[in-house]
Amino acid sequence: MTHLSPRIIFLMSLSPLLWASNAVLGRMSVGIVSPMTLNMFRWVFAALVLLPLGWRILKKQSPLWKHKTRFFLLGLFAVGGYNTLQYLSLQTSTPINVTLIAASMPIWMLLIGAVFYDVRPEWRQLVGAFISILGVMVVLSRGDISALLNIHLVVGDLFILFGTIIWGFYSWMLTKPGSSNERQWHWAEFLLAQVVFGLISSIAFSGAEVMTGTFHFEFNAWVLALLIYIAIGPSIIAYRCWGLGVQEAGPAVASFFSNLTPVFAAVMSAVLLGEMPQLFHALAFCLILLGILVSSKIKLR
Repeated sequence: MTHLSPRIIFLMSLSPLLWASNAVLGRMSVGIVSPMTLNMFRWVFAALVLLPLGWRILKKQSPLWKHKTRFFLLGLFAVGGYNTLQYLSLQTSTPINVTLIAASMPIWMLLIGAVFYDVRPEWRQLVGAFISILGVMVVLSRGDISALLNIHLVVGDLFILFGTIIWGFYSWMLTKPGSSNERQWHWAEFLLAQVVFGLISSIAFSGAEVMTGTFHFEFNAWVLALLIYIAIGPSIIAYRCWGLGVQEAGPAVASFFSNLTPVFAAVMSAVLLGEMPQLFHALAFCLILLGILVSSKIKLR
């Protein structure tokens, strides 16, 4: 039985809030910074912030190098993979499609756990997944479920679908360190190790934009502020909170909290557009939180 303490609730709610702001800002950056380059600079800035705190993990005698394959995969999935795919998806797909497909996270988490980690989902988790996703549908359709029938898949939808599956593998990998003693590391060392290896793929992806002629970068004060914010908030703080939450509550429970992201994003978008939140936002919150409670046999304390 999973117990949700105030600490876990805070950790698992702050990450979606910060990632929602990243999605809104990422959408605003379309046409100003190309998606793969935006992701690369985001993590370059994050690495510079983390370096003074976690530089020891990069020393030659560090235990990191015994598990370089694991950290290459963690970095590829979380740093170079998911975020690049999210920024790419916003280039061609609509926000409603992107956030709705990303909301399928609980289903993929349960499937990955069953197929690759021999963790069979319980009926409560399946029911909770349905309730939670129903809440996301309410907010995405603005209370009009019939609006969901007008969705058409485009290449951006496939990008975010692939990214969501990748994030599922990343979350499960966090709970299965194997012979790695990473849980004894300082949190900044653990995150820096992922960022350093993730930059390998991020830089390669940005280079591909240059080679294909799709690279563009308009540097100004707004872009600089954007990079600093997404490097510290949605990157360092959010990833730290997510890692702690997954370790304490488990990836299945954490995946339901990820469904708060589109709800937060909808509220932020409404504020930026001058639209006040409506009753369906409250209904969506209730359904998503109910899904979390049902899925994990949760007892609040």
